[in-house]
Amino acid sequence: MNKNTSGRIPLDGNIERGAAVTIDINGKPVTAYLGESVATALLSEEIVAMRTTTLGESRGVFCGMGVCFDCLVVVDGKPNTRACMTWVKEGMDIRTQDGLKATN
Repeated sequence: MNKNTSGRIPLDGNIERGAAVTIDINGKPVTAYLGESVATALLSEEIVAMRTTTLGESRGVFCGMGVCFDCLVVVDGKPNTRACMTWVKEGMDIRTQDGLKATN
């Protein structure tokens, strides 16, 4: 039995993915796929705490549809970007967010 070392569903011929792209998550280059949200890319890398509040409490994907604003990250230097509503693209720089600023 193959052990899935990624957070993604393994391809079995019934699932299609977009083209592979390289993005940077907290200084680490990772592979993501066009058509995925930033939240999907983060979760596939086992990053569930995408930000902390100004009081230091962890937050991540809650609603998954852009209503709750719990999955805020810094994308290409822009803080407070909703990870669940932002699609990955080649070369994107994604950072987890600490309060109102990037952590890494």
